[in-house]
Amino acid sequence: MKHTLGKKERLKSKKLIEKLYAEGKSVKAYPLRMMYIQTEHTSDFPAQVGVSVPKRNFKLAVDRNRIKRLMRESYRLQKSIVYNNLDAPYVFMISYLGKEEMMYEEIYSKMEKLLTLFTDKTKNKEDETIQL
Repeated sequence: MKHTLGKKERLKSKKLIEKLYAEGKSVKAYPLRMMYIQTEHTSDFPAQVGVSVPKRNFKLAVDRNRIKRLMRESYRLQKSIVYNNLDAPYVFMISYLGKEEMMYEEIYSKMEKLLTLFTDKTKNKEDETIQL
């Protein structure tokens, strides 16, 4: 698997983002929260992802952009955790909830925890539907 995060893998559709925040579920690994929903999308990839950092917590755009860059990079390197465990297409948005900027190593470990929580939760859901 290539460790890339191309245009087709990024969440850009306003309709999908609105649907995600209206109907989506979430998992948290502070300071990261992932909103996700199982839905069809236009990409060939099993998942589309977006990242966000609130302006309320980080007033300067340089700070927000740095955190988003670190989050995208840590997701890019660990997306195999998600890709190897998905059967259906998903859309998710990863938000930064903290008020303090964290180092890359901390964000990387929290992203790993978040992605494993997500895969565990989706696997449990699939197991429940199989048993019914």
